[in-house]
Amino acid sequence: MFVPRSKDYDLVFFDQAQQCMEAFRPHIVIHLAAFYGGIWINQLYPGRIFYENLVMGAHVMEAARLAGVEKFVGIGTACSYPGYLDGYLKEDNLWDGVPHETVVNYGLTKKMMAIQGWAYKRQYGLNAIHLILTNLYGPWDTFDPDRSHVAAALIRKFVEAKQEGKSEVEVWGTGKPVREFLYVEDCAEAIVRAAELYDDVSPLNIGCGQGTSIRELIDIVMELSGFDGRLVWNTDKPDGQMVKVLDTTKMRQVLQWSPPTSLRDGLGKTIDWYVANKATADMRA
Repeated sequence: MFVPRSKDYDLVFFDQAQQCMEAFRPHIVIHLAAFYGGIWINQLYPGRIFYENLVMGAHVMEAARLAGVEKFVGIGTACSYPGYLDGYLKEDNLWDGVPHETVVNYGLTKKMMAIQGWAYKRQYGLNAIHLILTNLYGPWDTFDPDRSHVAAALIRKFVEAKQEGKSEVEVWGTGKPVREFLYVEDCAEAIVRAAELYDDVSPLNIGCGQGTSIRELIDIVMELSGFDGRLVWNTDKPDGQMVKVLDTTKMRQVLQWSPPTSLRDGLGKTIDWYVANKATADMRA
């Protein structure tokens, strides 16, 4: 298994995507590369997020096709689902509308990669699949405040507040939105199983299928980090889509699998890792 890094191959440029394929000659490509972050970074860099993710998907799949790759596993996002939908999102809902305005620039690029996979399978016979991932968290996550998603951002806030003896922590929004959180090791297992077992061009949700409110997430992180101070809710910050949880019925049937790690256990492992590796983790952008 080879994991090329952006410092070696910048996939925004097609020639470097080709060089990567020529160097490794893979049988299977799992395209995980992306420039992304939480709501805040989408507000800061909407154009860069759109352009880089759009061309990376196009370049990597085209380079994989030209290199004769046997299977292409495209990694999509729950951000691609229509922003007006609430509740459990089924794969058939993907084309029912545009993504939420806070993530439309990112979500649409992943939809285009799904269409590219369909087109390449139809014309070239490339075995391309598209997996739609929910929110991930775990060791080696990005804890940089400008890049982190909600779970990592909260872990850093509460761990630092505990270590520095702070009496309060500011959290964004109202705490009412409901999201789904999948432990990264479970996600990796699901991707490998899908690469082995799934060959349909239609998208496949990867998640735990269980919703958790941001307030519930905060309560667990507070408890596990040992912070017992006061919460300050900054309701000027956006909540985003109110309910976004993936329907994982198809995943459980096709992969004969469900995620084994509970949210509490996964957060506990992540917090323990972050505390033990804080200096290194905080340097990752």
